[in-house]
Amino acid sequence: MIVFFASELPAEEPYKRLESKLDWSVFKAEDPTECWSASKPKDSKVTRDGQTASVDRGDILFFVKFRPGSTGAEVSFSGGYSFTPGSIVTMDVEGKRFELIPLDDWAWPKSEKQDAEIIAAMESATSFVLVSHSAKGIQVQDTFSLRGFSSSINEAKRRCQ
Repeated sequence: MIVFFASELPAEEPYKRLESKLDWSVFKAEDPTECWSASKPKDSKVTRDGQTASVDRGDILFFVKFRPGSTGAEVSFSGGYSFTPGSIVTMDVEGKRFELIPLDDWAWPKSEKQDAEIIAAMESATSFVLVSHSAKGIQVQDTFSLRGFSSSINEAKRRCQ
């Protein structure tokens, strides 16, 4: 899986923010052509051993990406810090639970089927929560709004057909 995100792209930014749909934004990149919808968390709770803690984090974003000719979308999460090796990032979409597999500071669903299941759950919800653990013993709970989600992924998909 090849993944390009804002923090990994060169300074000349070969991608464009096309529009905002409430709490989600739509982007497009060329060469290769990719379109995605992304959002930042509305709230983050950071704890260590049950006590409020702090952690330096980079970009914290949840993505749904499309490519021309692809039949499905790819879900990914940038936590902004290195996850604990061997850990699982849990995702709760209003009672529907999923597990994302982390690698360094990114996490993805286990399969294309799970990508589709996550997106379907998100389309009928108003928010979701991701819980992850840093390599330094920190637990982070990021809460994302889904206001504008369906329209933003529909627009990203349309732009990459």
